Amino acid sequence: MSARPRPLMAAFALAASVALALGAAAPAVSAAPVAPVAGGDHGWPHPDLAKTYEATEKYEDEQQAIADGFLRTDMCVEDTSPEKLGGMGYHYVNPANVGSNDPTRPAAVLYEKNHETGKRELVAVEWVIPNTGQPVAPRIFDRPFDGPAVIEGVGDVYTLHAWIHKKNPAGLFTPYNPRVHCVCPEDAPMA
Repeated sequence: MSARPRPLMAAFALAASVALALGAAAPAVSAAPVAPVAGGDHGWPHPDLAKTYEATEKYEDEQQAIADGFLRTDMCVEDTSPEKLGGMGYHYVNPANVGSNDPTRPAAVLYEKNHETGKRELVAVEWVIPNTGQPVAPRIFDRPFDGPAVIEGVGDVYTLHAWIHKKNPAGLFTPYNPRVHCVCPEDAPMA
């Protein structure tokens, strides 16, 4: 089991609490978005990723994500280990989508703060599926989810990130993106 950073645990704990309260079932450097090329030749390893992009590109407008049930958070997740793997950004979780492995219904949309404008920009999506003791990890896009990992307040879950709105040099499905940072470079402490 891998450890999760505390801010991510708190974000998912908040989402789980809201999901229970609502009665929902729970089965900094900016780069241009990674848009599919006309005709569907986008270079992604699975054709369903184009469906994910089409379903989530409207969330480039943060207010649209909120209107569609994604809960805004003010906690930004960044790896603080000596490896400094990068960041995930701000997780906006839709409790109704937790447990879904439908390519068009990720549990979370991830944003990073544009350090020049202060505006949040869509960078990735994430699926979250509770570990119910299934004999194998859930799958989507012909690949298994990461995990399981225990997230405080949520429990044992499988997760899968897809960096379809901002290129991730570490890999499309890697949890952290070395190009995503929570602290503005000019605000970073001097070494």
